[in-house]
Order: sequence, then C-alpha cells, then structure tokens
Amino acid sequence: MMETTVDPRRLVEQARAEGITRFSVGMILHRAEGREFLLLRRRPDDTSFPGGEDLPSGGVEPGEGLFEGLARELHEEIGRQADAPVRPDPFVSWFDYVSRSGNRKRWFAFSAPYDGAPIRLSEEHTGFRWAPMREYGRSDLSPQVAGAVRDRLGSL
Repeated sequence: MMETTVDPRRLVEQARAEGITRFSVGMILHRAEGREFLLLRRRPDDTSFPGGEDLPSGGVEPGEGLFEGLARELHEEIGRQADAPVRPDPFVSWFDYVSRSGNRKRWFAFSAPYDGAPIRLSEEHTGFRWAPMREYGRSDLSPQVAGAVRDRLGSL
C-alpha cells in the first residue's frame, strides 16, 4: 500500500483498526536528486536476513511514535544524530507480515533526502553502499522491502 501524505498518528490508528498493534519502520534515504538510495549489509550471523541488504530499519518500541522509532533506528544503525528531527518526503508505503514470534506487524517505509552526515554503522551491519534507485530489483532486499522502494521510485 502507498500514500503520498504522511500523518504518522493516522497511520497507526488505521493499523490498529485493522487489528495490528506492532510496528516496524524503515527509511529510504536518497541522494543525487533521488537517483540513489542507501543500502546496509547485514552481518552474516544476523537472525533476520543474514548477510542480506536492507534499509535502515527496525521495530518501534512501546510508547514510541513512528517517527520517534525511526529517529532511534537511524541513530542506532547509521549514527545519525539522535535528536535530529525526522522530516520525510510526502511518501509512505507499508506491508503487513507475521514476525518470528507470531505477531502480526505492519512495516512502514518512509523516504527522506540524505543530509550528508557521515555514515557510522552499528555492529548489526558490515557495510553500506549507495545503489541506483532503478536497480532496486538487483539488490538483496526482501521482496516486500523492494516493493516499497519500487513504490518510492514510482512516486518521483
């Protein structure tokens, strides 16, 4: 699913109305006028997509809003300043999935221009690259996350 406006409270309310109470967030960080996006390489011993590529992403903690969770994950995974506000593009895409623990979750993908700050990887990742947006299908992204990137490309 995709929308071109972002109201995180409404997104959560809509998901809760559908019986979904757990959330994850990811960020399509882009540069070069939207032509490239950031991909992180997961550790080979990671429990979720070992060795695969992913967007900066993670679970939203209880009591956090979507953007608060996203800011925390960006800080943890790429060293973004923790108190820097999240200012996404007017774009959001999402999909539902069942976690390893059996919980139904909704994963939201937001998009924002890269601010030029140095990328400082967490121990969860072994590397990163800037990939051409149009080549998202050649990445190791899961099909659902690749779909979010495809949605973003289609919104340009």
